[in-house]
Amino acid sequence: MYRASDRVDNAAWLDRLDDACATLDLDEETLSTATDLFLSRAPDDDRGKRVAAAASLYAAALIRGQERSQSAVADAMDVSRLSVQKRWKPILEDAGFSPPTW
Repeated sequence: MYRASDRVDNAAWLDRLDDACATLDLDEETLSTATDLFLSRAPDDDRGKRVAAAASLYAAALIRGQERSQSAVADAMDVSRLSVQKRWKPILEDAGFSPPTW
């Protein structure tokens, strides 16, 4: 859970999520889910926020059935694919989902 002030504090990252969703042709529900996942786990440092936002977007796309490759999400969020690969499963688990085992 997050506070309303978290939206203000992370406005720049939410804008990046919005831009990445547009780039990846993801719908508003996916953006909303990615926003919730990100704000629920947003780290304090900006470097960590970039990776958390990317992993949250990848997880949200899986949840909403709009899968995109880890590479595509990483490129849209300007992070490495390995960063997304290492972080998306814990985000799904924290949200109450069981990550796929593939």
